[in-house]
Amino acid sequence: MKITLKIALVIGLAILSGSTGFAQKKVKMKQADKLFGGINKEGERFDRFVGDVIFEQNETTIYSDSVHFYSKRNYMEAFGHVKITEGDSVVITAKKLIYEGDKKEAKLRENVVFVKKGRVTLYTDFLDYYRNQQEARYYNGGRLVDSTNVLTSKKGYYQVNTNMASFKSDVVGKNPDYTLMSDTLQYNTKTNIVYFRAPTELTDVEGNVFNYEEGQYDTKIKKSDLNIGQIETRSYFLEGDNLFLDDLRKYYRAVGNVEMISKEQDIIITGDRSFYQKDKGIAKVFGRALMKKIMEQDTMYLTADTLVAIESDDPSKKRLLAYNNVKIFKSDLQGRADSLAYVTADSIIYFYNDPVLWSSGNQMTADSINVEIANNSIDKLNMSVNSFVISKDSISNFNQIKGRTMVAHFNKGNIQKVDVNGNGESLFYALDETESYLVGLNKIICSYMLIKFKENKADNISFYIKPEASFIPPHEIREPQKKLKDFNWREEEKPVKQEMLESTILAQQKPQQTIEKAPRQTFDETGILKPDNNDNE
Repeated sequence: MKITLKIALVIGLAILSGSTGFAQKKVKMKQADKLFGGINKEGERFDRFVGDVIFEQNETTIYSDSVHFYSKRNYMEAFGHVKITEGDSVVITAKKLIYEGDKKEAKLRENVVFVKKGRVTLYTDFLDYYRNQQEARYYNGGRLVDSTNVLTSKKGYYQVNTNMASFKSDVVGKNPDYTLMSDTLQYNTKTNIVYFRAPTELTDVEGNVFNYEEGQYDTKIKKSDLNIGQIETRSYFLEGDNLFLDDLRKYYRAVGNVEMISKEQDIIITGDRSFYQKDKGIAKVFGRALMKKIMEQDTMYLTADTLVAIESDDPSKKRLLAYNNVKIFKSDLQGRADSLAYVTADSIIYFYNDPVLWSSGNQMTADSINVEIANNSIDKLNMSVNSFVISKDSISNFNQIKGRTMVAHFNKGNIQKVDVNGNGESLFYALDETESYLVGLNKIICSYMLIKFKENKADNISFYIKPEASFIPPHEIREPQKKLKDFNWREEEKPVKQEMLESTILAQQKPQQTIEKAPRQTFDETGILKPDNNDNE
């Protein structure tokens, strides 16, 4: 026959209290198959209940196979098929339990399963549950599971009333879309938002890696708002003061002190803002954008309003685009244009819309220009339509070459020769040996000509296909003869490295966050993050 509450009252009032107020604090036996008396090693008396044991305290009910109950201390030890229910929301099962009724603290051991119905399940072998604080803690490894995520760590908290879980040490989170690893993070099981409290690495199913330091990630809508972090794309690392990630749209945005680093080439791009469209493989950097390409004993600097990196599995389709107010500086090449394309597979830079370049004292213009890079230096410069090369001599005369197309060949950054194809014209001022006095002006018209350079100055000219040449003595040179048609000396537009860098100094003020953050948390003496959130269910 089971021992009921009425029989227990007859057996002894030591187990129960007669006053209503006291009864609310005491743990009460409701049911058991058998009752035995006993004394422990310290000589303390206890009651032993065996078989379908049920105890209660307020809204908490404790089930087990057997219980040792110490009435004076309001203390119990439960064994075998332990289960605690708290109202309709919390169910905990384990093999062993120690429960202190006055403190309302439960220590559950072995195969512990903590369930908040409709919200989360926590698995561990070592759980302490503090009823007054509505807080469950584990210390030697645990796994929290909900409909969206599985998170494991060595230590952790879960607060029932706020739905906030905190994880510490060897944190690993998994869901169908990604795996994350961290030392410390928090997770709200109601909102499904992850809060990053320490450097965290997230790898999605496509192998893209995201590194976070601070911020939050909504696992439902796959959006995040981060203070400091890094995105790793197929070709680049992207970071900034604030990152905004939208995994559903495959759209990622960085704001403030943006830096994009190429994995494959020595290229660094900085700017004020950036976004990355993963499905299209396109990354853009806006606002005082600067590209630095590290070359052998040199660096190429490029500034523009916007820089665009295009990824592709086909190497020939990978490229870097720059447009609006493009400027380029390298020790052996400076230039500007409205837009530019750098094809990384061929190491060719294409300049469009009123391009002008300067190299080795020569100004080069054409409707379009492309520069071939080899061994981290200029190898060839191709000019198409209305090609024009101008250089200034030691007494400020302008030597000029004009043609339909031109190809300038370089060696170790120095111009070696120029091929002129179609409608070739040239003006070269002849100087004496001291290069101090004008001897005369050579004017040549020819469909094709080859100009060879020595120490970056024209040294020898070869003419082909019906050349027309004339030499004009100094006293016969008239002003209109000094310049070919469409002559335009643009030296004042020549980029200066320091001015380029100064114009791209990034704003120091970080933009405001657009998503409300969880409050800053603290750690207790055990090293576990203590949650403090008012997001009550």
